[in-house]
Amino acid sequence: MCGIAGSINIPFDIARLTRDLWHRGPDEQATEQKDNLILHHHRLAILDIAGGKQPMHLGPLSIIFNGEIYNHRDVRKKHNLECQSNSDTETILHAYGKLGADCLQDFDGMFAFAIYDNDKKELFIARDRAGKKPLYMYQDGDRFAFASELNALKGQLNLDINEKAIHQYVRLGYFYKDQTAYRQITEIPAGHFACVSLDKVHVIVKQWWNIHDHYQQKQTDSFEEALQKTDGILHRAIRSRVESSDLEVGSFLSGGIDSGIVTAIAKEYNQSLKTFTVSFRGEYDEAPLAKLVAEKYGTQHVEIPISFDHLLQDVEKILGNYGEPFFDSSAIPSYYVSREARKHLTVILNGDGGDELFGGYRRYVPFAKYDFFNPGFVIRNAASLAHNVLPVPNNKKSKYNYIYRLADLARRNGLDTYLSATIDSFEGYEKWLNPPAGYLDEVKSDFQEMNESNLTGLQKLMNLDFNNILAGNLLVKMDIATMAHSLEGRSPLLCKELLEYVPGLPDNYKIKGSQTKRLLRTLAEKYLPGELIHQPKRGFEIPLKKWIDNELKELIADHVLNNNAYCRQFVKPGFIEKTLESRNKHWRRKTCENDMDAFCAGSVEEKNMRPPAWKCGNE
Repeated sequence: MCGIAGSINIPFDIARLTRDLWHRGPDEQATEQKDNLILHHHRLAILDIAGGKQPMHLGPLSIIFNGEIYNHRDVRKKHNLECQSNSDTETILHAYGKLGADCLQDFDGMFAFAIYDNDKKELFIARDRAGKKPLYMYQDGDRFAFASELNALKGQLNLDINEKAIHQYVRLGYFYKDQTAYRQITEIPAGHFACVSLDKVHVIVKQWWNIHDHYQQKQTDSFEEALQKTDGILHRAIRSRVESSDLEVGSFLSGGIDSGIVTAIAKEYNQSLKTFTVSFRGEYDEAPLAKLVAEKYGTQHVEIPISFDHLLQDVEKILGNYGEPFFDSSAIPSYYVSREARKHLTVILNGDGGDELFGGYRRYVPFAKYDFFNPGFVIRNAASLAHNVLPVPNNKKSKYNYIYRLADLARRNGLDTYLSATIDSFEGYEKWLNPPAGYLDEVKSDFQEMNESNLTGLQKLMNLDFNNILAGNLLVKMDIATMAHSLEGRSPLLCKELLEYVPGLPDNYKIKGSQTKRLLRTLAEKYLPGELIHQPKRGFEIPLKKWIDNELKELIADHVLNNNAYCRQFVKPGFIEKTLESRNKHWRRKTCENDMDAFCAGSVEEKNMRPPAWKCGNE
């Protein structure tokens, strides 16, 4: 796991770049220049510590690489690649030299890399299937740059805020597809690569992998066959992720079945496996359930109590790591969990991707029974009538709220149905938004294309979640949270074989009746204590309401109550006051000098030295 950056016709401030990417690779740093191209690499040395130095060269090819290719030895055998080291970086170079972009199809792993071909004067940049490893690129005329994090680019370039993208973000809860908070910077989407010519800088982006193709490839295995095949794939994926490291590999262990299965299988390949569970004071404590798994498999178990005592001092730094607004409040506990785990090891397994692949969310249950994206005229009108007369529920976890939400879903149309079923950030408050005309046109067009496909309602929803929420939110959160502490997170459930097999399985292998994640729950009966198998899904259940009303109240007021606060242009007048007054009528109005911090701020120490954390411009 590393941090990478490069530029064409842009002189980097290497000292600043090193500071901004240090946490991604504290073990080694190197910079090389070839003509008008700069390649910069930060290394977190995990595999072939002695032989994996970068940039690495093979004839006219040079590479900088962030990630891991877990099956790189199999790739060598398949294509008769004669490598000199045990480094997966060298495998990529040889495979690209022989196959070009087609080599990506063979790789099982998480990756973002750049290969420069000195003969062709061309730069090849690629990302993995799910988007585990980030890669951002900047272009302005004949000036081009790329980096693993937005903050690395922001520290080198003059940038302009992308107001349209932020309006989308406010509505969606994540930046859509390749969009970022800056006009000149885009993110290479998951499953895409880019070719950049150096002579006259020209960028061509192409998609090399799409999960939609695998939803179209219907699997005919029986449930028992699918169960056995999934078990076998998981064993291969977990074994490769345990063994592809010269350092110790541990496992996050929650009270859920995803991490439980990963831990159970990982113990087969690491008899001294360390597992880590977190508990939050006064909140849902998953430690007792996790301890059952740890005891069953005799792992070296560590319970990590997470305290939010320093949240007020830390929150701006935590959010500032993203370089742009970030919506998911679980970024806060993810940061603390990663910090504590890093005190014990450098590589850790997790269960990311299980819900999106196997059907783990409650919202999937109604879509398995009915395509709410196409409810029909009669049902939509009936649902609208019911929704208008039903009182708003007070308890979000009640059965009544579930019925209320179903009526709300059925009365909606198109993209609004998806937004209501997922992020649910401004549902019912759309009238308070202040967006430009057509700001969601691209999103609506993409959604309509999906809705017109031959997929079922459940498949459409899961496909959209994988492309949008997993790639744009959940994986971003875990990459930033872990790498902020130089911790590598590995996700066996996002392995190549599962990504290309599970989508095509029948819906009732994923949702049956009201049971979510049927296939994985059945598999869990083989590995886990019964108490875990039918537990409801829980995320990080943080005390957000308490924070808003107490610890963070003054800080929030400082950022949003100023009449010139940056966030005010995204909502209509009165909305902020109305929202805060509904929480606490005694909020005090204070001045906010750094008004853009309302969305995402830098550290407290930096506030007197620099513009808001993701504002444009060189300091």
